[in-house]
Amino acid sequence: MPGKNDKEGDQPEAPGINGIILALQSSQDVKRFAKKYRTEISASTSSVLSTALAFPLDFAKSRMQSYGQGFTVTVKDAYKAEGLRAFWRGVGPPMVSVTVVRTLSFSMYQKSKYFLDRSILGMTGKSPLAIANAPGSYPNAYTLACFGGAGAMAGAFITVLSCPFELTKLNEQLAGKMAREETPKSSSTNRGGQKQSIDVKTGSWNTARRLFRDRGFAGLYAGYRLHLLRDTIGTAIYFTTYESSKQLMANARGKSPTSPYAVIFAGGTCGILTAFLIYPIDVAKTVYQKRLLGAGSGHATRPSISFFQSGSYRGLGVSVLRSCIINMIFFSNFEMMKKRINALD
Repeated sequence: MPGKNDKEGDQPEAPGINGIILALQSSQDVKRFAKKYRTEISASTSSVLSTALAFPLDFAKSRMQSYGQGFTVTVKDAYKAEGLRAFWRGVGPPMVSVTVVRTLSFSMYQKSKYFLDRSILGMTGKSPLAIANAPGSYPNAYTLACFGGAGAMAGAFITVLSCPFELTKLNEQLAGKMAREETPKSSSTNRGGQKQSIDVKTGSWNTARRLFRDRGFAGLYAGYRLHLLRDTIGTAIYFTTYESSKQLMANARGKSPTSPYAVIFAGGTCGILTAFLIYPIDVAKTVYQKRLLGAGSGHATRPSISFFQSGSYRGLGVSVLRSCIINMIFFSNFEMMKKRINALD
C-alpha cells in the first residue's frame, strides 16, 4: 500500500549515477575480474602516467643521440624553431603502444617467471620465488636465473609489437629537425636510380605508409635486429635489478616487499642500471633507424655498437634521468594498484 503522502501514479525514483557507481563497486564479478587481471590493470594505468610525464626527456634523448648535440642546445633549438608542442610531438602513439607493450610485457614476464620457477624447482628442488619472498633472504643464482630468464623471454617476445610503434615515434621526434636540414644533398637514390627527396611527413599513419611503400612490410621493422638485441638484454637486466633490489631493501631487512621506499629505490635503480648498460645498443639502433627513415628505398649503413667510447654515450645523462623518473613513477603506482586490488573483499 502506498503511503498517504504518495501521489497516485508516482513511479519509484530511478537510481542516480552514485547508485550505479556503488552497485558497480560492490559487484563481485568486477572484483574477481580486477583480481584476475591485476597485473595488466596496474601496468596499463602506470604506463600512461609515467609515459606522459617523462616524454619530453625521451624527445631530447632521441635528438641528442641522432644529432650529437648537448642537452641545453637540443632543448633551445627545438623550442625556438618548433615551440613547446615539439616536446610532446609523437606522444600519442607511445601512450597507446607503450601501454599495450608494457602491459603485455609484464603479463609475459609473470607467466615466464612462474614457468621458470617450476622448472628450476623440478630440476634443483629450490624455488626461486619462495627464496625471493622469504624474510631475511638475499638474491642468489636461482633467483637471478629466474628473473633474468623471464625478463629476456618477455623482452624478446614484445619486440614484434613494439618495433613499428617505436619507429613512428622516432620519426615524429626527429621530423622537425630533419625537415629544417633537408637540402638537395640529402636526397636519396631509389631503386630506379632516380633522386628523391627525403620525406619527413609526420603522423604515425604517414610514417607507416611511407615505410611500407619504400621497403615493403619489412620497412615497419627497420632496425629490428638491434631493437631485439636491446630489448632482450635490457629487459633481462631490468627485471633482475628490480626484483633483486626490492628483495635487498625489503625482504632481506624483514620489511614488506611492497614497502614504498623499497619500491621507489628498486624502480629507480633498475631504470638507471638498464639505461647505462644497454645505452650503446640504443644509440646504434636510433642512428640506424634515423638513416633508414631518411633513405627512402635506398641503402643505409648500420653503425657498429661501440662500448666505452664517448660517442656511444651521447645523451646518457638525459636517458638515465628519464629512465629513473619513469620507473620510480611506474613501479610506485604499479605496486600501489596491485595492493589495492588485492585488498578488495
